[in-house]
Amino acid sequence: MADDLCRILLIEDRLDNVQLLQRLLSEAQYCSLAQGLTFPVTCANNLAQGLDILAETAFDVILLDLSLPDSQGVNALIKLREKWPNIPIIVETHQENETLIVECFQLGADGYLQLQTLDTNLLVYEIRLGIERQQYRTKLAQQQQRLQQAKEFADLESLGNVKNSPSITARMFGEDSLRESLPELFQEFCKTYGDLLELALEQRAFKVEYNLSEQLRMLADKLGFVKASPRDAIEIHTKILKEKNQDVPLAKAQAYISEGRLMILELMGYLASFYRKYYIGLSNIHLSPHRTLPKGYE
Repeated sequence: MADDLCRILLIEDRLDNVQLLQRLLSEAQYCSLAQGLTFPVTCANNLAQGLDILAETAFDVILLDLSLPDSQGVNALIKLREKWPNIPIIVETHQENETLIVECFQLGADGYLQLQTLDTNLLVYEIRLGIERQQYRTKLAQQQQRLQQAKEFADLESLGNVKNSPSITARMFGEDSLRESLPELFQEFCKTYGDLLELALEQRAFKVEYNLSEQLRMLADKLGFVKASPRDAIEIHTKILKEKNQDVPLAKAQAYISEGRLMILELMGYLASFYRKYYIGLSNIHLSPHRTLPKGYE
């Protein structure tokens, strides 16, 4: 929302209601609750037109009539909330219907207006309250996502930490991590993995094809050649995710985590395949198909 503008989309088919709401909003500049805001209004006389307008223009609040020519009851609210979950929606009612009001709030409405008793102060109050409700829900969702991200990082680090808890992985690949034993190579692998993660986001967003699977397989082979462990792969993944998630919008941070989750699983699969082939080849070298019996046992 701009500092002095609160852009309203009014989806209403009755001309008298449109004129009432436009008049009240035009008088809002004299209302102390407005706090300097003005409320430019764009009108749509049915749901389909409202959806078309929303697809092209950004709004701060939607005022929604529940009795539209092409949508009756809460159906319009459901469709709007599915497509635009973060825009405050305030529904209009023409009579006191507590059951309907409760249902609207349960379906994501941020407020309601009774047109018969509406004045400018009440209208501005409901608009501001609706915006605050939506901001509060958004803040809660962001906090939950951050907690989920923190838990994911903690889980990854616990998987990769074998120093304090010796394991089969530690005995097979050694106690020193790739970061400690080959720091320059570790940074090179991190850069490659980070570049692939960016390509993964572009691939999903723009529907392009970068053949990431082949590039991940090549990275796994390089890791295998230096005897990198699954712990090292997880450490690379965790380091890059933490770097990518600094100072980015929450939606992009979540996209990094989602794509990264798929990438690390694929990379680990290729790394396991590399070692499987390596040990099969090693076994074939040491096991001869013909056994020579000691002298005297022919």
